[in-house]
Amino acid sequence: MAITIEQISDHIIWAEINRPEARNAIDFETINELEALVEDIEQNDDIRLFVLSSAGRDIFVAGGDLKKFHTIKSEEKAIEMSGRVHTLFNRIEKLPCWTIACINGDAYGGGVELMLCFDFRLAVPGVKFGFTQGRFYLTPGWGGLTRLVEKVGRTKALMWQGKAEIITAEEALKYQVIEEILDGKDLREEVLQWAEKLIKNDRDFIQTLKQGASRFATGKRNALDAEIEPFAKLWVDEKHLARVEKFMNKKK
Repeated sequence: MAITIEQISDHIIWAEINRPEARNAIDFETINELEALVEDIEQNDDIRLFVLSSAGRDIFVAGGDLKKFHTIKSEEKAIEMSGRVHTLFNRIEKLPCWTIACINGDAYGGGVELMLCFDFRLAVPGVKFGFTQGRFYLTPGWGGLTRLVEKVGRTKALMWQGKAEIITAEEALKYQVIEEILDGKDLREEVLQWAEKLIKNDRDFIQTLKQGASRFATGKRNALDAEIEPFAKLWVDEKHLARVEKFMNKKK
């Protein structure tokens, strides 16, 4: 199983990406299991909080699993993969419950894109956030550019993505990429304590509030969809393929 799931109370689901051998990178199995989990949460009216973290304490999510995803050789298949993950992340963003990304290790590339589709992001001290797609001659393919612009503004988003920056937890907090840096000593308890007041009201209230807060972003869906085709074109570009090949050979 790529994801371990625990319902820790009537109202709370805690899930962890559990692929430490692949630095918790997202692969097709992870996507399958996240889709099934999101469907369960959508249908369970008792759930008021969904927390996603990762196994271990070094890596939250190291992006997409290049070894697995580079079975994709055509622009059409790249569009299909990107579109599928977009749909999944959009569903997470629109869940009628609160969502928290509990970032207990470094997040890179697609891992940052994943955490950005959650309502809130809580991190442990010392973690790093890497906007590193550019190192592989890629733009974000899972909605990360649109959501990053929404969080930090156009100029900062372009600078971080253009330079393939890696920032500290303190920088992420300063620019409101994350909501809080926890002590990290009893992580689950700290997250649940942080969220305690959020889950006092039921799903109808949570959903109404979330829908109200998203009314201003009328063009967001179009902006998210517009990321897919440019990403797919770069996916089959020789410069991307060469950089991935170099990276994979270095890992060997």
